[in-house]
This record gives sequence, structure tokens and C-alpha cells, in this order.
Amino acid sequence: MHAIAVVVIPKTMHFLSCTPPVSYHGPLTQTFRRLKIFSLSSLALSCVMAPFIFIVESSLPMSARIALATTALTTSGVSTALVGWSGAPYVVDLRRLTPAENGGIEGIEMTTLTLTLRKLTTRVYDADFLVDTKRPFAKWELAHRVQLPSPSEEPATAAKAGAPGEVETVAETLDANNSVIGRWVVKWEEGGAGSCKAVGRVVR
Repeated sequence: MHAIAVVVIPKTMHFLSCTPPVSYHGPLTQTFRRLKIFSLSSLALSCVMAPFIFIVESSLPMSARIALATTALTTSGVSTALVGWSGAPYVVDLRRLTPAENGGIEGIEMTTLTLTLRKLTTRVYDADFLVDTKRPFAKWELAHRVQLPSPSEEPATAAKAGAPGEVETVAETLDANNSVIGRWVVKWEEGGAGSCKAVGRVVR
């Protein structure tokens, strides 16, 4: 369960403004890849071997065989799920979206891997919607709420806010076929405040 984050965008905030437009590759990418392959292989092997517990002749009663098979499958399944959960937010590749290619606003494009090693690309169209997170193997997450400064303090940033009730897309997650599978949208409120939520399956 994700904690609700509120980000207040201060004056003169220019997220990643000093970051050159070069790619970043996660140093633990190969480690996570091997770990996921090992976990999936272990789960598959457990599923294949489980029926043999009932086929092979043994003095064990049926109740003991059921308990043994259940324990093996549960242990392997839980460990595989934990690997998938901890590795889901890990960014294997990151690219800066410059204002010139992103409609005048600075953003980023991140690539993550699913448990089955399929690539998911998440494009954050406004990097000001990213906040720090305490999740393992992740530095940022998309904010649940934002508060833009007033027009008198920072006119350019305040102009990003939409009309009350207006819904805008902040980020999109695409699969390997470049099909959108999820969006992170903001619904604007009075005074430059906005509440965000996921539509579909978006990588936060």
C-alpha cells in the first residue's frame, strides 16, 4: 500500500535541470534479471515436481504428502512474489525528456522490467510531479497530491494548473508494443491544488 504524498512545488524549482540528456543504466539490472530468472525457474520446478510427491511410493500418509507439496509450492510462490514486488519499481534505464521534445516541460522516461522480464516504459511528462519515496530500490514516485504556487509567486509554474475539475495526464506507462496500459492523471482543484490517481496499470 502506497503512502499518500503531498508535494508543494516551490518557486524556482527546476527538477533535473542540471542533468545532461544522457541515458542512465541501473547498476543492479543484471542482478535483478538473474534473480527473476532463478525465482521463476524454481517456481516452475516446484510445480513440475509436486505431482511426483503423490506418485512415488512412500510410507508417508496422504495428509503428509499434501502438506509437503503445499509447503513447497507456497514457499516458492511467496519468494517469487517478493522478488517481483521488490524489483517492480527498479529503473533499468532512464532518459531525460527535454522541453524541446516534451511540449516545453521537462520530464523523464524510465524503463522497468516485469517479473517475466518484459519491458515497461513510463513517461513522466512533468518531473515536478515526482517526489521522494521510501520504497526499496526506488528513489522517486508519482505524487498523490500537488500544490502549485500562486501566480503572484511563480507565474510560469502556476500556469501549469488546469481549471477546477479538469483532468490531465501526468504520466503514461507503455508495454513493449508501445501500447498505453496505464496513466497517472491529476484532477485540478481550486488554488492550484490537484489530486492524482492511477487509471489502468501504471508504474509509479
